[in-house]
Amino acid sequence: MGVVHSIFRDLFPPAPHFTVESIPDLSGKVALITGANAGIGKETARVLLTNNAKVWIACRNVSKGEATLKELKELTGRDAHLLKLDLANLKSVKQSVEEFLQRETQLHILFNNAGVYGPPIGMVTDDGYDLQFGTHVLGHFYLTKLLLPILTSTAKSSPEGTVRIVNTTSAAQGQGKLRFDTFMDGPKRRADNTFRLYAQSKAGNVIFSTELHRRYHDQGIVSSAAHPGLSLPRLVTPCAGLMPTRFYQASLILRLNPLLLWDVSHGALTQLYAGTAPDAAMLGGQYLIPWARIGTAHPYTQDPELGKELWAWLEEQVAKL
Repeated sequence: MGVVHSIFRDLFPPAPHFTVESIPDLSGKVALITGANAGIGKETARVLLTNNAKVWIACRNVSKGEATLKELKELTGRDAHLLKLDLANLKSVKQSVEEFLQRETQLHILFNNAGVYGPPIGMVTDDGYDLQFGTHVLGHFYLTKLLLPILTSTAKSSPEGTVRIVNTTSAAQGQGKLRFDTFMDGPKRRADNTFRLYAQSKAGNVIFSTELHRRYHDQGIVSSAAHPGLSLPRLVTPCAGLMPTRFYQASLILRLNPLLLWDVSHGALTQLYAGTAPDAAMLGGQYLIPWARIGTAHPYTQDPELGKELWAWLEEQVAKL
């Protein structure tokens, strides 16, 4: 399915069968959301708080995070908790998890939600990785890896299907085959295109999510990938002159149809469904699309050998940290 076809499909999804009113009471549940100071991450936090979950918002900018805590308090009457997390710095990820583990003994829902879109090609992580792949895939892999002990221990003491990991992806997952020699900065990455690199990272999210399911579903972890759809706070209009034709066409559609984009409350629905709905306990390894429906990921992302190869590469990057 091409990008333009995906754009039109996501502009006109069927009415949702799942709404925030469908979410059960989440008292006693602990949730951690990356990138929760804006967009669908913040909306996800708001809804979870409204349903009595204990919510941690993880973000890089502390001042923005504190402002979000205040806003969420005003909206819900409940207190969220702030965790400083910079996914583009692997040592920071480790420090953040250590802080979290000092304060919590359980974790029921992890939303790997944070992301960047279309940065200049010269931007890389603090460790020298492509900014988009380093944030979306490697940073979230390391965060998840370090949290797996608390996630699996929580699963052992909870009803089956309670512990969820939701990996935010995109319709672009079908347009970005992995080129391992572009994950780190270098001549081949610099010669690439920032929007292909974005699609590559979104494919990486699905591959990681599926491989996580293969490895940990028997320990009680429900891992799924969720495409949130097209919502205004999530989109950044890129510079058309830097993108290949199919991305330019997609961008043009969005520019011509700003009134057709969905608001953030819709954008959060699919990952809220994956993280909280009782029937979503059976959706490990699935790719979800707007709104809260099972979709079909690109066959490329479902290859078990590719999943093993990516996992081994990711493990190698963090082995000495």
